[in-house]
Amino acid sequence: MALTIPFDNSYSRLPDRFFTRLDPVPVKEPRLIAFNDALAARLGLDPGTSEEMALAFAGNRPPEGATPLAQAYAGHQFGGFSPQLGDGRANLLGEVLDDQGNRWDIQLKGSGPTPYSRMGDGRAWLGPVLREYVVSEAMHALGIPTSRALAAVTTGEPVYREAGALPGAILTRVAASHIRVGTFQYFAARRDLPGLKALFEYARARHAPEAETPAELLEIVCERQAQLVAQWMAVGFIHGVMNTDNTSISGETIDYGPCAFMDTFHPDTVYSSIDAHGRYAFSSQPNVIVWNMAQLATTLVPLMPDQDAAVEDFTRIVHAMPERIHAHWLGAYGRKIGLADAGADDEALITDLLRRMAGNRADFTNTFRALSDGAPRDQFLDPAAFDAWETGWRARLEAETDPLATMRAANPVYIPRNHRVEQMIQAAVAGDFAPFDRLLNLLSRPFEAQPDASEFTRPPEPSEVVQQTFCGT
Repeated sequence: MALTIPFDNSYSRLPDRFFTRLDPVPVKEPRLIAFNDALAARLGLDPGTSEEMALAFAGNRPPEGATPLAQAYAGHQFGGFSPQLGDGRANLLGEVLDDQGNRWDIQLKGSGPTPYSRMGDGRAWLGPVLREYVVSEAMHALGIPTSRALAAVTTGEPVYREAGALPGAILTRVAASHIRVGTFQYFAARRDLPGLKALFEYARARHAPEAETPAELLEIVCERQAQLVAQWMAVGFIHGVMNTDNTSISGETIDYGPCAFMDTFHPDTVYSSIDAHGRYAFSSQPNVIVWNMAQLATTLVPLMPDQDAAVEDFTRIVHAMPERIHAHWLGAYGRKIGLADAGADDEALITDLLRRMAGNRADFTNTFRALSDGAPRDQFLDPAAFDAWETGWRARLEAETDPLATMRAANPVYIPRNHRVEQMIQAAVAGDFAPFDRLLNLLSRPFEAQPDASEFTRPPEPSEVVQQTFCGT
């Protein structure tokens, strides 16, 4: 059976200035190393042979019905505005509709240079491809909105980075769309009102058909992003590069680069090698997403007939975001300590635990899971610090119906720990993909303790600690 993708492409029917039509650049010797059968079935794809899929997902032979293109967008990167960015190493093959009528992009990442590559080679090496495959699928299993991995191939060609020659690879990812805050900024920066209107109508129809006005679209996107960032905070996830071009209108986590999950808890944790000043530190993420939504609001003002009134209305929506985020954060952290419906009076209990964790170098994931399944005091350098908190917590749990079930559903056993991801990458570079398969399978059931997997809950030894993560471009 030949690989079949039932494309139904809509973005390619937008005006040509939204993108550049071009085919992926073929590679020397593509080889399929991973394929997501469950996701493929959901999308209605009929997989072909490994050879056919390797050719298709390397870009050597795009499937019938594809309309390959690189999308144009702009963006604020670490606070500085770039009026033209775009897909510098990605190619949107097209879109499919699943059995629920949901529309999904299928995009190649690492598929060669485009007009937006800015002197880059348009390629990806194996490490970042496997990192995104594993972490995005882990995020999905954690119940957090995210792009997903459909396939990964090696290219048979080297990619040259600071470390020298590295094995090339291409990721095929699926997302509700790749429309970003930066996509709106692209047209607003050019004062292209017809383009901005076309983008608004397209984004509204695709992601928020209930929104009839730009204000209503803004409100919906703000709510989605508030929920998303609160979910990140609840699992110790640090995106690492929350630029506006990496902030999706759909409310999904996209563009995994120097992302990481915390081991030892500290609110100011930074892993990203390019985040020199901690702009995107763990605790800064709620503030950053508000700033990003303000940039989206700014792009929508030209669409309004009364722009002064629009500024006032949009400002109100953006200024309401911190309260939205906090409400979702409180609910999420309440569940982490066993409270099905945390209220304002519970916030002090939560923040006191976090303060004690930070002061005692407690492991974020293990401490919360141990509240229901272990010995949480053992996670603290000074166990008495937990003991002093525990009394009030136990008293509060007396009002709950089933706090153990609440905690077990909120606190994963397994996360993609940085040292495990790095070990998996090193093995794959050496030709051993067994650790990749093992990690991927384990993380597909993150809330369920699995036999013979205790080593995956272990924090890194001092020699294993990952100090920095890298974007891979």
